[in-house]
Amino acid sequence: MILLDGKKTSQDIKNEIKAKVDVMKAKGEKVPHLAAILVGNDGASLTYVGSKVKACQQVGFESTLIKMPSTTSELELLSKITELNENNDIDGYIVQLPLPKQINTRRVLMQVNPDKDVDGFHPTNFGKMALDMSSFIPATPFGILELIERYGVETDGKHTVIIGRSHIVGRPMSILMGRKGFPGNSTVTLTHSHTKNITQITSQADIIISALGVPNYLKAEMVKDDAVVIDVGITRVPDETRPRGYRITGDVDFENVSKKCSFITPVPGGVGPMTIAMLLKNTLLAREQHKNKTY
Repeated sequence: MILLDGKKTSQDIKNEIKAKVDVMKAKGEKVPHLAAILVGNDGASLTYVGSKVKACQQVGFESTLIKMPSTTSELELLSKITELNENNDIDGYIVQLPLPKQINTRRVLMQVNPDKDVDGFHPTNFGKMALDMSSFIPATPFGILELIERYGVETDGKHTVIIGRSHIVGRPMSILMGRKGFPGNSTVTLTHSHTKNITQITSQADIIISALGVPNYLKAEMVKDDAVVIDVGITRVPDETRPRGYRITGDVDFENVSKKCSFITPVPGGVGPMTIAMLLKNTLLAREQHKNKTY
């Protein structure tokens, strides 16, 4: 069994990005600038955005964190997004989700300039991705592809089963794993809460990508020998023995499933760190695209 080490791989990617930024600085060029909008005080969102700002510092990016109160209206948020769209200094930005109930998330994401949509959530980028055109791939699927590629996991002709059909992970992964090229060229089955006989399906899979958010959902009996298992789930499970009062658990019963796998991602330390690394990579791509472009 080989561990798909997202922590190490993400650091490798950050080092590669930093080397490119150092060259930009040496040439006197503008370095990439990533902005983040955070509405409210959701604990997980605060932690995640803080990690993104820290990662920007590590690779030499400029970063801007825009904090808005939980009482922010949809109109106020849309106005702030328009500002970022028109600000030539900002190469890419994200609107941290979830948003407060008074704000329509879809309307907000539609307002983001697709050329600065480094989260890859805008329908324009999603559509381009589906058509094999150059686009920003959502950071988590992008990170999964990068792990598969760097570890040389064979995907050609394999049966990939995806658990979960979210717009952020499940659905894009179903498109990406079925596309021509590597990673891809696999036969994809997309499963979800209405799928019947899911164990029968997963036990035939060469590759399983689980993005369900249910702790320890994928059991050893659901996985065949030598399968590749990629765990996207991150759930806080109460645990009084831990200093923070909880532990981070994935969708996969790691202790038992790992004994049967050829490759598997740990949680934490698997897909999670890759997400931030690929957000940085998308921002670098955005900077390169914006060099000769004005808005």
